[in-house]
Amino acid sequence: MPDAVRTVSRLVRERAIREGVDLSADPVAADRVAREEVRRYGERTLSGGGEPLGDEHAATAGVLAELTGYGALQPYFDDPEVEEIWINGPERVFVARNGVAELTPVTLDQRQVRDLVERMLRPSGRRLDLSQPFVDAALPDGSRLHVAIPEVTRAWSVNVRKFRRGLHSLSALVGLETLSREAAEFLRMAVLAGTNVLVSGATHTGKTTLLNALAACLRTGERVVTVEETFELDIQARDLVAMQCRPPNLEGAGEITLRRLVKESLRMRPDRLVVGEVRDAESLDLLIALNSGIAGMCTIHANSARDALVKLCTLPLLAGRNIDAGFVVPTVAACVDLVVQLGIDRHGRRRVLEILAITGSYDEAAVATVPIFHRVDGELRASGEGMPRLHKFAAAGFDPTIVLGGGA
Repeated sequence: MPDAVRTVSRLVRERAIREGVDLSADPVAADRVAREEVRRYGERTLSGGGEPLGDEHAATAGVLAELTGYGALQPYFDDPEVEEIWINGPERVFVARNGVAELTPVTLDQRQVRDLVERMLRPSGRRLDLSQPFVDAALPDGSRLHVAIPEVTRAWSVNVRKFRRGLHSLSALVGLETLSREAAEFLRMAVLAGTNVLVSGATHTGKTTLLNALAACLRTGERVVTVEETFELDIQARDLVAMQCRPPNLEGAGEITLRRLVKESLRMRPDRLVVGEVRDAESLDLLIALNSGIAGMCTIHANSARDALVKLCTLPLLAGRNIDAGFVVPTVAACVDLVVQLGIDRHGRRRVLEILAITGSYDEAAVATVPIFHRVDGELRASGEGMPRLHKFAAAGFDPTIVLGGGA
């Protein structure tokens, strides 16, 4: 940041304190004060006092970014092509554009990194200290923040996954070639038919984006309950209850876990339960909910669709010694209808790699599946296998063979 902008930022901050202006809460007042102080500073430099500001419009934007935005990182927050921002240390600031990482020219000192993190955490009320060296939080625009601090890390590690607007429909994903038009229509039918969908993939493959797009297919009258570690989903439902976990307080009490939220959601009369991600014992409570007739969708980290099912058959065992595979495997086979596997290539392109349907059959070790869509020569095509369990589609008045008729 230029010294002139830093000087004007200090003057604006001092004036705000004198006049009792809350710069963060009153953006109109912040913009007015910043413009006035930039103009005054510019007038003083004309008589030879201080470093010139140059472009006053850019200087005002820099001052506002320093005082009410995210300082040197603000241009990357404003850049729609930037998907993710992370700091490995004061001089190692990276961004990802279209899935590809690049090192930025931004350099920060330790104080600036700490100030940025404090500013990001302030709206959420979440804390970060030696006793709590990790934090997950949502920024006001819906972006997700994760921070880890020493001694767990060598330097402050900050990661912001930006909230991306405009990708709230399957048709938008078809336009990006994430999936084919036939696969999108099949998934639309599946959601409207009330099937239970597991969205699987590695980190940053677009699982949450696809989950939002699937939720956009829900009927207007459905009551939707979402459960997440930190608010990240952006489901535009008319009847929506969104819940997130809560970390323990300074005394170590008051924590609300994902498993507790899944249990509480069942008392809220959901037509559709959406879990941001299953990664622990809450998977058992999700299966119990699905087994009771509640339609659901969730994401899971896995390298393939079959690995996702294996993982979903294993995670519930973490719930206690009285839970065994004899209950979990048949429950997964009976409850889960579809697995949608996502991937990302070295160019940053996100793609649906395959869609598996669960047949309902199983053995002691695995759940039986058939491929419904798979990639052939880079294209997502119907396999020709057909949907093994059609009763939900038939009850909703849909015939998926319309889009599944052509084989590879």
